[in-house]
Amino acid sequence: MKSLKYLNKYLWKYKWLFITGIIFTIVSNYFGVKMPVFVKDTIDELLQLETLDSFNAAIYLSLRIAAIFLGLAILKGVFLFLMRQTIIIMSRHIEYDLKNEIYEHYQTLDTDFFKKKSIGDLMNRISEDVGLVRMYLGPGIMYTTNLIVLSSMIIFQMITISPSLSFYVLLPLPIMSYLIYRISSKMNMASRQTQETQSKLSSIAQETFSGIKVMKSYLAGEYRIEKFSKASDEYKENSMKLTLINAFFTPIMLFLIGTSTLIAVYIGGVMSHQNEISLGGIVAFIFFVNNLTWPFASIGWVTSIVQRAAASQSRINEFLETKSKITNPSQESLDFDGSVMFKNVDYTYLNTNIQALKNVSFTLKKGMTLAIVGKTGSGKSTILELISRQIDCCSGDILISDQSIKSINLVDYRKQLSIVPQDVFLFSDSIANNISFGTSEVLSSEVIENYAKLAHVHQNIESFPDKYDTILGERGVNLSGGQKQRISIARALTREPKLLLLDDCLSAVDTETEEIILKNLHRNKAGRSTVIVSHRISTIRHADYILYLEKGEIIEEGTHEQLLRKNGKYAELQKNQME
Repeated sequence: MKSLKYLNKYLWKYKWLFITGIIFTIVSNYFGVKMPVFVKDTIDELLQLETLDSFNAAIYLSLRIAAIFLGLAILKGVFLFLMRQTIIIMSRHIEYDLKNEIYEHYQTLDTDFFKKKSIGDLMNRISEDVGLVRMYLGPGIMYTTNLIVLSSMIIFQMITISPSLSFYVLLPLPIMSYLIYRISSKMNMASRQTQETQSKLSSIAQETFSGIKVMKSYLAGEYRIEKFSKASDEYKENSMKLTLINAFFTPIMLFLIGTSTLIAVYIGGVMSHQNEISLGGIVAFIFFVNNLTWPFASIGWVTSIVQRAAASQSRINEFLETKSKITNPSQESLDFDGSVMFKNVDYTYLNTNIQALKNVSFTLKKGMTLAIVGKTGSGKSTILELISRQIDCCSGDILISDQSIKSINLVDYRKQLSIVPQDVFLFSDSIANNISFGTSEVLSSEVIENYAKLAHVHQNIESFPDKYDTILGERGVNLSGGQKQRISIARALTREPKLLLLDDCLSAVDTETEEIILKNLHRNKAGRSTVIVSHRISTIRHADYILYLEKGEIIEEGTHEQLLRKNGKYAELQKNQME
């Protein structure tokens, strides 16, 4: 249960709900334990009245005890309700806080973390795992507290009535504890395996639904079904193992409780014959043993809850303990003018050991447009990731307004730049909200339309029945590739960035539309620095300076005209594209 210690801070936060719930548990069980005591007293008094042959007195006594018994039952029920209303509500509050903590922590992690983890696994930990942890915080704590309080009160009452009979009746309980100890370790292992296979199953399902177009295009349905079925069978096998282990608990508990009842009847009868205990005392013992049936029978269920919660919290802690390699080193405001300088920058991807950049140096001055061109895998997008500090260079340095990028206020810096990624992502929301997503300010419809016009997508949006209120499907599935790219450009412009990064974001539009967009961006530049990554010469030919990358190295640089005069790789690319 070491992993569950992480939740103690939440238990402390909601300590008054927790303490109140324990008080209600004690009060509820107090009235519950008093009920068998009144039954004992009733039987003993009735037996005495039978001896005195007082029928009327017996009727009066029975009615009085019945009223008291009913009152105790009602009081027990009321406080039982209050117990659930405090402890279960506490667990729901903690579930809410824990989900928010995990979600917020996800936002702080760097891109390398998300490249290594599947979306299905991330989702499973914030949904299924947190749900299992909540079961521990709610029913798990509630029934455990109830067991401790109720068993303590009952054992005390049993010893008060007859210490020797209590010893015999409680004799099976240590055996029960030993069996629970033996099975718990197996349950923990089975629970962890079940959760891991469930994450795998979720990942396959999420990946299938996200790539449904590709899957159908390549007729890969049977392959994906087979893969899902294999993972599903693995999950079923692990779940069945866990169910089998759980199935041992209830029969064992009931058998041992039944043994205690038989002991109470037999040994109690012998003791009653020797006048060591009254008949009412034996009946009270049977009531006490039956009252212990559910708390002790629930040990197996609670143990299963705790073991599953421990396995889930361990998986959650693994993420929460993961620290981002990229952190914000400063809280000082950044006076960013849009200038960037690379000084002998190298970068190697750790997971593949591929050196993406080798000794790259260049300067982007304020208001300048820098273009980067090269073959696929030459390191173009890596430069943009380094500029936005999604990753850190392995050697060399990157200066932002003459300050090392590792020393500046990262939050302040990112607020002043915009990036249009190669893989456009749109949310399942209205077009207007997708465009205004780039800024925290509330934008008027006129302003949103203005940015859409700059990205040359306004006329397309106006053709939709709901126009800017059109709700997009997941990832903008109901738009063309070019429309998605242009909406993404409009989103980037809403921030009025001092640095605009365009990562091959015009690849899905025709050259005429591309020319219009580039002219709009140039006219509304207003001192903004721009970095354009593209495979097309037509996209970058008007840039102030062009870098040609090959295998992570800058092999040519200059203006469009200068590079053509060199008659090198850039000129060859221009010739091929023109042809």
